[in-house]
Amino acid sequence: MARVRTKDIIEKFNLELVSGEEGINRPITTSDISRPGIEIAGFFTYYPAERLQLLGKTELSFFQQLDSEEKKIRMEKLCTDITPAIIVSREMGVPPELIEASERESVPVLRSHMKTTRLSSHLTNFLESKLAPTTAMHGVLVDVYGIGVLITGKSGVGKSETALELVKRGHRLVADDCVEIRQEDQDTLVGNAPGLIEHLLEIRGLGIINVMTLFGAGAVRSYKRISLVINLELWDQNKQYDRLGLEEEKIKIIDTDVTRLTVPVRPGRNLAVIIEVASMNFRLKRMGINAAEQFSNRLTDVIEDVDHHDEL
Repeated sequence: MARVRTKDIIEKFNLELVSGEEGINRPITTSDISRPGIEIAGFFTYYPAERLQLLGKTELSFFQQLDSEEKKIRMEKLCTDITPAIIVSREMGVPPELIEASERESVPVLRSHMKTTRLSSHLTNFLESKLAPTTAMHGVLVDVYGIGVLITGKSGVGKSETALELVKRGHRLVADDCVEIRQEDQDTLVGNAPGLIEHLLEIRGLGIINVMTLFGAGAVRSYKRISLVINLELWDQNKQYDRLGLEEEKIKIIDTDVTRLTVPVRPGRNLAVIIEVASMNFRLKRMGINAAEQFSNRLTDVIEDVDHHDEL
């Protein structure tokens, strides 16, 4: 199923449909935009027909200098059966040759009041967001001190209860149970809740609660960049847990490596406070302050001093 169709960009950017209405359901498969200046000059060898075609002042000014036969041929070649749309910027006049060719091939011709470069950038951002690789993960996403924390762990370990405690402490819920994640950039993961369960938390024994109704609009967010994964697991006395924090474990989500901490769960441990401190510590590390490294360096210095003293 196509994730973006030509009609979506018509609605999103309030574009005027000039001709080729039959093609408004065409799929848009790439976020790349083409400005077919070299094609209008007659070179179609590498024409990226599957992209949105954007005609600005430069392209149309050159086009007006062509003779009527050339105009007809160029526009016919521009309109292919896979071209999602041809957009004319700055509300400029649409050449009749383009209208004729577009009607024949059912390629929508659209017009925008925006300048070409600005329109190109808006279209690219919109399409990159819509066409980004996506996945879904079982977990809870919370915004803690501005850090997007994805809480994972087996069913029943206490993810939702921890999220509820965090919300009560002034942090913001993004998604409970199922987190939809899209990779918007080389290393940017953005998570949101599926529409059906947005703002809802499921607490065993209470059932489903609406966080926004209970705690207000400030307790929820629609989406958040994921910076840290905290995996909750039941305490295993035979397992060695990291006590210094020198090792940084990573988890790969889509194509992005994200820092993951494993926090053991046992009665009496306040997980909400631990997650708050983990988030603050993560922020400090990003600022270049690493408590574990500082401790390790101090310890090394003490050992060296002792060794030096013993030698004397």
